Amino acid sequence: MNKIYLDNASTTFPKPEEVPRAVFDYMTRSGVNINRSSYADAYRAEELVFDTRQMLCDLFHGPDCRNVIFTKNITESLNVLLKGFLKPGDHVLVSSMEHNAVMRPLVQLADCGVTFSRVPCDSCGVLQPEALEECIRPETKAVVMTHASNVCGTVLPLRRVGEFCRERGLRFFVDSAQTAGVLPLDMVQMHIDALAFTGHKGLLGPQGIGGFVLGKGMEAHIEPLLSGGTGSLSHTEEVPSFLPDRYEPGTMNIPGIVGLHAGLTWLAGREEGEILTHELELTRAFLEGIRPLEEEGKLRIAGKRDCTGRVGVVSLQTPGMDPAKAAYEMEVGYGIMTRVGLHCAPSAHTSLGTYPTGTIRFSFGFWNTMEEVAAALKALREVTHGV
Repeated sequence: MNKIYLDNASTTFPKPEEVPRAVFDYMTRSGVNINRSSYADAYRAEELVFDTRQMLCDLFHGPDCRNVIFTKNITESLNVLLKGFLKPGDHVLVSSMEHNAVMRPLVQLADCGVTFSRVPCDSCGVLQPEALEECIRPETKAVVMTHASNVCGTVLPLRRVGEFCRERGLRFFVDSAQTAGVLPLDMVQMHIDALAFTGHKGLLGPQGIGGFVLGKGMEAHIEPLLSGGTGSLSHTEEVPSFLPDRYEPGTMNIPGIVGLHAGLTWLAGREEGEILTHELELTRAFLEGIRPLEEEGKLRIAGKRDCTGRVGVVSLQTPGMDPAKAAYEMEVGYGIMTRVGLHCAPSAHTSLGTYPTGTIRFSFGFWNTMEEVAAALKALREVTHGV
């Protein structure tokens, strides 16, 4: 039985073959650290890290490649941004579609006197920017928002929210986990002050590498979450004030950066919009294929029923059948790999009306095919009909 991977919102698979090859070559032919050694291999590795920063800066239209900071993942990035920026008495706005990578740090910060308000989204995950005005307070300091829901794929209106923030003197932090490498992200046009990214999804790198990009001057407003050796200013025990060293203590994940560099290089060779177009073609075929099952009452789509304003993520409820059972039967009987549950986003599921049951999530990637969509539809029909 062939396996069909439809869990790309969790991590993209497969990666371009250049990615594992680059990591293997680095680990077997070099394997050195940077910033701490004075020989040719270390300088070459440092040049590759610099080049990766520049590629990310160009991709997101950041102010300077030194403003690209590497972390282990987007969760660490969001913790650095939120815990380093917010102070007791501050208030922040979030959408009701946020992932726990945003919500759990904010709930922690609530014990320190930081408050937050959820800007409501409708049952399709759509946010109306006008709703921000009703939630703003005199002590509001920032808006923190995902670009697209990891549950239902709905895209939030970053440009309009960024304009709202600029007009009111608020900082704008963006979680790009589901969109970096798939949708355009322009920190200048969208008025983004800090953009968090992960390497292993749309950027096609390995797990364990992520980061954030700071807008000009933002380092003066965000305290580092971690501190330690950087290989620079070793004569002092003070945290460096300059970028990127201010936020990058300890040994860097050079293998992860090497793999990310290979993923970014592969992406640079694609036509603009090519990946999104392919993923939405698959999504459209999937949505059309499940419509009869929804009419029969066998399935319920959580979120949008068309391909406007979304990425290739579709979540389904299975009335009368435990979604975990349905997902298990699809994997065991048909080789269809999905994700089931609340997807680390209980707030989003509450907005979509799928809490606490959760959903089965199908997320399409560049290497999925129409034949695989057809196989998934066949499996859904037979599982929900008890065949």
